[in-house]
Amino acid sequence: MQGLTLAVLAYSIWGIFPLFFSYLNHVSAVEVLSHRIIWSLVATFSLALILGRGRLLRMALQQKTTRIWLGVSSVLIGINWLVYIWAVGQHRVLETSLGYFIMPVVSLLMGRLILKESLHPLQAWAGVLAAMAVLWELWSFGSLPWVGVVLAFAFAFYGLVRKVHPVDGLNGLTIETLWLLPFALGFVAWQSLTQQADMGFGLDKSTTILLICSGFLTALPLVLFAMATRRINLSIVGFIMYINPTIQFLIGVYVLNEHFPKERLVTFILVWLALLLFVAGLWQQLRGKKIAIT
Repeated sequence: MQGLTLAVLAYSIWGIFPLFFSYLNHVSAVEVLSHRIIWSLVATFSLALILGRGRLLRMALQQKTTRIWLGVSSVLIGINWLVYIWAVGQHRVLETSLGYFIMPVVSLLMGRLILKESLHPLQAWAGVLAAMAVLWELWSFGSLPWVGVVLAFAFAFYGLVRKVHPVDGLNGLTIETLWLLPFALGFVAWQSLTQQADMGFGLDKSTTILLICSGFLTALPLVLFAMATRRINLSIVGFIMYINPTIQFLIGVYVLNEHFPKERLVTFILVWLALLLFVAGLWQQLRGKKIAIT
């Protein structure tokens, strides 16, 4: 029960990210990203030391292959963060939730095509429905829902890299933010030296506090998620991951009052049907494994 509570709490915090970042809409997306990187590093490094993971962090940094692949994953998570922050600032939270609804299906198909993992027929149909949702969006609006597509693929590739080269979440994010730190510090330095650049940090107390908190808010659900996965089956964690995009969807429609055209309702219906098939396929796979064991 404790593990389930921790997992729900982690995904709920991820779900309210649009609400949090909406209070930073007056700050440029690149500056928000820069401070998220800087303060995430401060948070994860501090937590690694407090939780006694300094030795594991040192070992990971000493491995050249691990450093290189975490450099790749840092680019992917950086793209994901930047597009997400920008989309919230442009009042496109519904598109971000669409991306995170599609992401598990994209990850599943990547696992099948790249890692040659087994795929249940229902999950294959889930992939077809997700593709239909994107094509419907293209046909009905005349453009790809690129925000959702970029978020889904960037995070799916990120997950793929981290799966092939596993490092615990806390130390992994610490090294990734180390890779991104020169960019973040460079941008902040350029901002502070350029009179034409509008700085959010130091503009007022609330903005400054929110920018600092963005890093700690990034680290908190990661730690809760890691604690949850040690207490309950990972498949259960996978089932409840949809709390995140569901909360984002509800915030976009009912809190931020984003326009929700009826054509987009068709997109989400197709995506939700794809998720039902995805979960049903996963459930049958788990039942098959249990029967095989007994």
